[in-house]
Amino acid sequence: MPKKIFSPQIINAAGNKPKLIEEYFGRVNTHTESVSIAKMKSPQGWVEPGQTPEFDEYTVVLSGSLTIKTKDKLFTIKAGEAVLAFKGEWIQYSSPDEDAEYIAVCLPAFSPSIVHRDD
Repeated sequence: MPKKIFSPQIINAAGNKPKLIEEYFGRVNTHTESVSIAKMKSPQGWVEPGQTPEFDEYTVVLSGSLTIKTKDKLFTIKAGEAVLAFKGEWIQYSSPDEDAEYIAVCLPAFSPSIVHRDD
């Protein structure tokens, strides 16, 4: 039987500015450990600490642009583009130039205990 999700759960976000995370599926809203699916809205100038997560993260940018920094590369993901970040690899997300709205899918589901953010 399909399960209707009536609304997302708002999750607190890391970073220097307030970022909106609306979790539709995941450990908080549906108690799902296998996957999390969330809609994110980050303001211009937002940056979060780097991280080395224990999950793959699939990100699709809906509007604006998102900057991705790895140990070796810095690139911008624009509306209509996507990026796949692999577990165990250091990555940092930011939206320095403009607001960004995007969907993030994490396998397994996001958890503060497995994201391993930088101090």
